[in-house]
Amino acid sequence: MQIPVYNMSGEVVKQIDVSDDVFTVPFNGAVVHQAVVRQLANARQGTACTKTRGEVTGSNRKLYQQKHTGNARAGTAKSPLRRGGGTIFGPKPRSYHQAMPKKMRRLAIRSVLSAKLRDNELIVLEELDFSEPKTKEMANVLVALNINKSALVATGEMKINAVKSARNIPDVKMVPANLLNVVDMTSHKVLLLTEAAVRQVEQLWGKEGD
Repeated sequence: MQIPVYNMSGEVVKQIDVSDDVFTVPFNGAVVHQAVVRQLANARQGTACTKTRGEVTGSNRKLYQQKHTGNARAGTAKSPLRRGGGTIFGPKPRSYHQAMPKKMRRLAIRSVLSAKLRDNELIVLEELDFSEPKTKEMANVLVALNINKSALVATGEMKINAVKSARNIPDVKMVPANLLNVVDMTSHKVLLLTEAAVRQVEQLWGKEGD
């Protein structure tokens, strides 16, 4: 399959062949959903912790006698019913880790890459680098490519001037190609890849690696 390659002025400079194994895969919504849920779950710290009535500091003395006070029955001040008391069924430290087979993880990435290309939401750039870090220069590139929505930019090599030029633009995120993931790709409307990133993606997620 051939796709156009643009320069930073928004002009088509050539056509390149891309791997059908990576960019023409039928969309598998179930696998993509599982990959997104897994990634978000694995990002959780799982450190939330509350104290039960047995762990709260305080006396176990009964607050007042059972009868003849006119008040409702009361136990200790550590009762979950009282302010400052223990928590019933509160969170405890736990792991939210979810496992997913390697082939399914790779299929999810290929599915999203293919869907982006089919929906004309994947743009290939010949290269992305600037002589100096300047947000306006990066903004001009996005305008030239008619990108007016959220964009994920992936490059083969992270050029420091390009990174600094993009980091202050809202809804634009730059990552190295080897760190592309389903959450970032599905949460940004446009995927902008450099030509070097395309080759790295083909090498990393082609079927040879399954």
